[in-house]
Amino acid sequence: MSGNIYKKTSLLQRVRNEKDAERVCFDVSSVARFLQSVLVLLSLTSAAHAFSAPADSTASDPRNMGWMEGFPPPVDKVIGQLSTDYFSFPKLRWSFCHFRQLQATRGVNRGLNPISKLQVSLDPMIDAVAFTPINADAPMTWQESLYANYTDGIVVMHRGKIVYEYYSGCLDRAGRHGAMSVTKSFVGVIAEMLIAEGTLDDQKPVGEYVPELIDSAFGSASLRQVMDMTTALDYNENYADPESDIWLYAAAGNPAPKPASYRGPRSLYEFLEGVEQDGEHGEKFVYKSINTDVLAWVIARASGKDFIEHLSEKIWQPLGMEQEADMMVDSLGTPFAAGGLNLSLRDAARFGQLMLQQGVWNGKQIVPSEAVASVANGGDRLKFSEAGYKTLPGGSYGSQWWALHNENGAYSARGIHGQAIYIDPAAEMVIARFASHPISFNSGIDPNSLPAYQAVADYLMDKKDK
Repeated sequence: MSGNIYKKTSLLQRVRNEKDAERVCFDVSSVARFLQSVLVLLSLTSAAHAFSAPADSTASDPRNMGWMEGFPPPVDKVIGQLSTDYFSFPKLRWSFCHFRQLQATRGVNRGLNPISKLQVSLDPMIDAVAFTPINADAPMTWQESLYANYTDGIVVMHRGKIVYEYYSGCLDRAGRHGAMSVTKSFVGVIAEMLIAEGTLDDQKPVGEYVPELIDSAFGSASLRQVMDMTTALDYNENYADPESDIWLYAAAGNPAPKPASYRGPRSLYEFLEGVEQDGEHGEKFVYKSINTDVLAWVIARASGKDFIEHLSEKIWQPLGMEQEADMMVDSLGTPFAAGGLNLSLRDAARFGQLMLQQGVWNGKQIVPSEAVASVANGGDRLKFSEAGYKTLPGGSYGSQWWALHNENGAYSARGIHGQAIYIDPAAEMVIARFASHPISFNSGIDPNSLPAYQAVADYLMDKKDK
């Protein structure tokens, strides 16, 4: 283990003892800026966005709010860094499409290959498909659910064709949107591909791949435990607690220059080296985003290429993606694997369709079939059951994906504020959705979304059989 590692516990203790966060740990204003960015990366946030009667999707639409319009924009319409808190609602409804203006990013190169065309056969009847939300009595239509969930864009593909496409808010077909923790599922697929190729062994301890992590909590965890988030980590993501580990994580990853007084870790890598163990690995599922950053580090160290390079070479170029994507990075150019991807809606749908087609695209096996099967099969349902996800009864988490284990065998990539790629093999359906819901937790969005997805799946299957 290198000599410049900063144990998070010792840093926290200094803060508790000296009560001087600026002198001991970090420049508060600098970290406040990056903390807003880190919210993008994590699909399980605190109640930082607890709202009473937020503006509805029409009133909060960025086009109606007039954010960043004019030359220059009026002072009260500017969304920038510290003074305006660009991740607060309703400003986040603009920010989600403009992260490249707000954060350091690297491009995910699509190469020079032709764009793969998607067939379009729109079905206007989908708007009228009705369902009853979870724990509700009154029915809702598909179209009504889009407004209720602050949907910025959604594509439904059936049997390889786009049958529904909708844009609103900050997004149009040419735009890119923050995918949040949907990013994790891309990382999981790259890892599964490297396992299938023999570059990675999911039973090996992480410390064998990254010696810097041997003395951390991750050193003795198997790669599979990291992929399925069954690691036992002394780490929490409570934004309301000023001594929470997330503050140290935010300070470490802040790409801005550190103040002279700063004595903490200076990159995501250094922070990960100081995470300590709490309990036994492999006993239960606990969602902690830093697992994904460790997985991305293993990918880079074992293959000699980082996650962004793999994403370009293994996914973006072979699929003929429509647009380059953006990935947020720290001061070392390290990708924020936990949630820094920004991409177009149709490209998200392409990725979902690739998974639905067992990794085959235009007749070529892009993702090994065993990698797709590992994702679709999900994780350990018993280990997942104690985590308390009431909208996903009987579900599981594996390879950085959420499996529903319903009759249709559906599984999904999921991110805060309503991001999703939902794959339903039985219905031959893929749904890609970007949203900017005022509530970050998926548990607040699922009651409308999950039954809506099932209702459309039922409609498409019934239509196919006629």
